[in-house]
Amino acid sequence: MASNPDTLEGWLARLEKQHPNTIDLGLERVREVAVRMSLGKPARQVITVGGTNGKGSTVAFIESIARAAGMKVASYTSPHLLRYNERVRIDGVDASDADLVHAFNVVEDARGETSLTYFEAGTLAALWLFEQADLDLAVLEVGLGGRLDAVNIVDSDCAVITTVDLDHQDWLGDDIEKIGFEKAGIARAWKPLILGDDDPPSSVLRHAYAIGASSWRIANDFFAEPIDAQHWRWREVGFELMLPMPALAAPVQLRNAACAIAALRSIGFEADTALYARGIEQASIGARLQRFERDGIDILIDVAHNPQAARALAEALRLQRIQGCTHAVYAALVDKDVAGVVDAMRDVVDAWFLAGSEDAGARGISRADLMDRLAAKLPVGGHFDTVEQAIDAALESAGRGDRLLVFGGFHAAEQGLKHFTEGGAGTDGAL
Repeated sequence: MASNPDTLEGWLARLEKQHPNTIDLGLERVREVAVRMSLGKPARQVITVGGTNGKGSTVAFIESIARAAGMKVASYTSPHLLRYNERVRIDGVDASDADLVHAFNVVEDARGETSLTYFEAGTLAALWLFEQADLDLAVLEVGLGGRLDAVNIVDSDCAVITTVDLDHQDWLGDDIEKIGFEKAGIARAWKPLILGDDDPPSSVLRHAYAIGASSWRIANDFFAEPIDAQHWRWREVGFELMLPMPALAAPVQLRNAACAIAALRSIGFEADTALYARGIEQASIGARLQRFERDGIDILIDVAHNPQAARALAEALRLQRIQGCTHAVYAALVDKDVAGVVDAMRDVVDAWFLAGSEDAGARGISRADLMDRLAAKLPVGGHFDTVEQAIDAALESAGRGDRLLVFGGFHAAEQGLKHFTEGGAGTDGAL
C-alpha cells in the first residue's frame, strides 16, 4: 500500500485521481466516512450558503460581520483562486499546508475502501479542522446544487439560497424549478431559510413549507434600501440598520450583504450598528470586480461565468463610467452558456479577446471551439490559446483611460490574478 503524501501538493494530486468521477453527487459515501471520523457539529452554530451566484460574497459578509463582533468564525468555500488553502479559513486565516495535510491523513485513515471525490475529501478535512478549533460559527458554502452536495451532511442552524438561475444543468436539471428543488435541499425543518431572490422558484417555497422551514425573503421579510452613494438601510419589521455601502463594489453586493445580515439575525446574532458597519466595510473576496491599474488602464477581474452573473457584472460596469473603451478577455469552460454570457455583456464591451481554456483540464474549451460558438456574435480583437496571451494582446490594444476586463470563471480569474500580481501592477484589493 502506498504511503500517504507528506505535502499538500501531493495530497491534491492524489485526490484528483482517487475517484473515477470528478463529480459524484450523493451523501451516502461521505456520510459513511464522517461517521468513521466521529465528526460532530463543526461549530456551536452553522450557516450553510447555497445558490447560483453570490455564495462566496455572502459567506465573506457573514464571516466579516461575525468576526467584527468578536466571534471565532471559520469558512469553507470553493473553488479557490490561487491556493487551495483559501478554501479553509479559521479566524480570518487560511489553513496552513501542515494542517491540511494532517486533516487529509485523518480522512484517509477513516476512508477505508470508500471512494471519495476531491471535493468530498476536502469537505471532510475542513469539517475536521473546524471541529478542533472551538468555533462560535462555521459558514459553509455549497459546492454544487445543495441536496446531494457533501456540505449537506451538516445540519445547519440557518440556510441561505442567494439566487436560483440556470447553471450546471447537466447535474441539477434543465429548468429553474428543478434547480430550485436541488438548492432547497439545504433547508432544515423548523430552521430559518434566507432567500435572496425577490421571486424564488415555487419549488423552493414548496419545499420550505413542506418541512416547516421558516422562509425569510428579501423585499418581503427584510429589505435592502440604498439611501445615497455612500449609505444604505437594512430593515425588517421593528428593526433597522443604517450602514455604509459595502467595499465590494457591484450593486448586487447589497443584496448579498442583506442576506448575510438576515442569516446572522435569524440565529440570534446581536451587535451594535458600528460592528455591522465594520463588517460590511471590511468584507473582501478576490476576483469580484477586483481592481488593478497598469499604465493608466483600469483593470478589473471577475469570476462571472453564467448569464445571471454577467448581467450583474454589466450593470456594475455601466455605473463605473470611463472615458475610453472597454476591452474584455473572456475564457469559459465547455459546459457554460457562452452565448448567454456574451449577450448580457454585449453593450458594455467594445473589443473581445477570446481565450481557450484547455489548460483548465477536462472541462476546458479550445480557442477554435470558442470562436465557432461566438465569432458571429461580437467584434473580436483576437483569439488566443491561453488567457495570458489574450491579456498581453488586450494590453497592447488598450490605452490610457481604457478599461480591461478579465472574466469568464475561476480559471480566467486565476490567470488574470497571476498576471497582474506577479507582473507588478498595483491593486486596490477586492473591491
